[in-house]
Amino acid sequence: MQYRTLGRTGVQVSALALGAMNFGKIGRTTQDEATAIVDAALKTGINLIDTADIYSGGQSEEMVGKAIAGRRDDVVLATKATMPMSDERNHQGSSRRWLVTALEDSLRRLGTDRVDLYQIHRWDPNTSDEETLSALTDLQRAGKIRYFGSSTFPAYRIVQAQWAAREHHLSRYVTEQPSYSILQRGIETHILPVTEQYGLGVLAWSPLASGWLSGAIREGRAITTSRSTFMPQRFDTTIPSNQARLDAVEQLAKVADEAGLTMIQLALGFVTAHPAVTSALIGPRTLDHLHSQLAAADTTLSADVLDAIDAVVAPGIDLAAHEKNDTPPALLDPSLRRR
Repeated sequence: MQYRTLGRTGVQVSALALGAMNFGKIGRTTQDEATAIVDAALKTGINLIDTADIYSGGQSEEMVGKAIAGRRDDVVLATKATMPMSDERNHQGSSRRWLVTALEDSLRRLGTDRVDLYQIHRWDPNTSDEETLSALTDLQRAGKIRYFGSSTFPAYRIVQAQWAAREHHLSRYVTEQPSYSILQRGIETHILPVTEQYGLGVLAWSPLASGWLSGAIREGRAITTSRSTFMPQRFDTTIPSNQARLDAVEQLAKVADEAGLTMIQLALGFVTAHPAVTSALIGPRTLDHLHSQLAAADTTLSADVLDAIDAVVAPGIDLAAHEKNDTPPALLDPSLRRR
């Protein structure tokens, strides 16, 4: 396992990190299965585990907490807040009121008194950077969080938050967690240059592009992945963007074969090769999934292989741009772009 420094924190984290979104009802993973996955991940050198309050309504955090009981100090533990946790309008967002409550709830579910990395799951346009950063700074000073970061923020919001921290003499975000894969390379255009400029650690989620790069999806095969069962529109090949992904997958499979790699090794090796990326978050649903992904732990792609990938999907290109999670609100709500 390779290790990198998490931004400017001095904390050493594994190049592959364990994402726990599939723990619980989302991935139909039981506590015993989750514990077995955590055991195997830690044994092979993974030391960063990432979860969120929203994952299976808190069930993922509970499972992670039970799985790491007795070895909390050996784990860099990360979780997230801001996504809606109920129908109550104030049980979401990044206000001081909610973050203090949300963190206490997460600590209880995780069975710990502190989180190493607390992340704002999505930018909240209804709350000022000053309020959010002030609340996070206070929680940090109280010892309940060690560091804090952002997740899936637009580039301009990352910059704004860094300036707000400086202007108001508050602690700053030290990480960003964006979606990044061979098929979704848009962050190379705006996000990664900004994270490099400000020295942020980058934890890349969905490096296998929701299963498109797992090796299970190929031309002529029925798509029966777990993700396709509850997000069918993202795998319907009658939709042009999905057909473009399938075409790219077929070309990438040839690149992998010629390099003597699995598709998973190619995909994870690509993400961890970028100098701005600290760790790639893998989200196994089973032990078999974990072992197939851990095979990429020491994968280093040659320049020829990286050039071949660039020829299939050009740098900075998203094959499914409409699936981006950092779209400015005004592009989604017409009332925000009309006087």
